[in-house]
Amino acid sequence: MPEAFIDAHQHFWEHARNPQDWISPGMEPLTEDFGPARLAPELARRDGPAGFARSVLVQATHSDAETDWYLDLAEAHPRIAGVVGWVDLTSEALDDRLDELAERPKLRGIRHVVQAEPDDRWLLSPAVLRGLERLRERGLRFDLLILTKHLPLVPELCERLPGLPMVIDHLAKPPLASGDLDGWRRGIDAAARCEGLHAKLSGLVTEADHARWTADDLAPAVRHAVDCFGPDRLMAGSDWPVCLLAASHPRTVDVLEEILPRSADPDAIFGGTARRFYGLDPAPAASAPPELDHA
Repeated sequence: MPEAFIDAHQHFWEHARNPQDWISPGMEPLTEDFGPARLAPELARRDGPAGFARSVLVQATHSDAETDWYLDLAEAHPRIAGVVGWVDLTSEALDDRLDELAERPKLRGIRHVVQAEPDDRWLLSPAVLRGLERLRERGLRFDLLILTKHLPLVPELCERLPGLPMVIDHLAKPPLASGDLDGWRRGIDAAARCEGLHAKLSGLVTEADHARWTADDLAPAVRHAVDCFGPDRLMAGSDWPVCLLAASHPRTVDVLEEILPRSADPDAIFGGTARRFYGLDPAPAASAPPELDHA
């Protein structure tokens, strides 16, 4: 049976109440509120016989309050299949916070904005490794929001933390605008050799020229990732609403379908891999899909 569609990477925020400090000049379209009601029509386009479309809601800021809000939304909205929240991995109170979060059934993983850390080797610092070990002990996953320059750290990270499920967000942001992918290819090749490591085909339209990108700009990175990881370790995500800087939600997903090699299993990339990696419940039948019609 085909897999129901899962958008493996999207965000919500209420910008007026909780400003996103990473939004910089030129990103004004993102200075609005983006909640479930705005995403519902985009997901509903992809409802099908296998079930209604759902998403994985991923942290955008280093905030316990945001994570709690996300989990509240997930409990209220069946289209939110799982949440990747945030914790302070270096905090002495980490275990207490993880105990609290253990009561929230839709928490599936943790992410930290590693790309913003001034120390390029932050991931391998003793305090961070101890925190990641706590995630492994509790059966959580870790989303790696990193840049190409961080890819050489990934094999060592995997070696130090066998058994911690990890996924590279946005393919580590290949420099699609310049087209100079040699360094990225070397890094992603080495990372992909780590057993069990996954990657997301997400956030790519915003790594290309926002106004003039074409499918041909994205294709080399996407097809190389398929060669390296295979469909069973790749999952598609929109990175909505960030994608709106360069493309609509439908276009962001459709272009991936256009450029995937014919040998790549779309059921895995557009649903199955995310469901297995995050341990998501099967999609309910699409006969009466719920709507994210408020909040």
